[in-house]
Amino acid sequence: MNAEANASRGEIARVVGLIAALVLALAFYFLLLGRISFALIDSGKPAGVAMGVGVLLLPIIGVWVVAATVRAALAHQHLARRIHEEGLELDTSTLARRPSGRIERAAADELFEQVKQEWEADPDNWRVSYRLARAYDYAGDRTRARETMRRAVALEKLEREQREG
Repeated sequence: MNAEANASRGEIARVVGLIAALVLALAFYFLLLGRISFALIDSGKPAGVAMGVGVLLLPIIGVWVVAATVRAALAHQHLARRIHEEGLELDTSTLARRPSGRIERAAADELFEQVKQEWEADPDNWRVSYRLARAYDYAGDRTRARETMRRAVALEKLEREQREG
């Protein structure tokens, strides 16, 4: 195994460790909030019960947000792995960059236009939708990048189901 692969695995392990630590910290926080909410509800006073129910909603919403975020991250990682294996990643190595390392706006916009043409030719292909989402991200349009990535995930899932079914 080469040094680059080892470094990549080490970086992945650090990111996974950080995510696990954050999820554990949130779980502790959610349990603490749940405990507080039950104490307020047990007070029997109308204001305490109302506040307890409100506080109880916070960890429920929090668990949903964490689960949805982790599920989306895993789906995006799955697509990224497949795109890498198929050699279809966007090549940004030759694009002009700012001193910070971020791609310059004009170069990102030019890349976006190229990928947009690919997408217009085949909008139901998850690979092209994935590439378009990445191009949106490089161009700084995070909202459209997220929408397009959700579409890519759905299209890839449909392709997998059709292949298996």
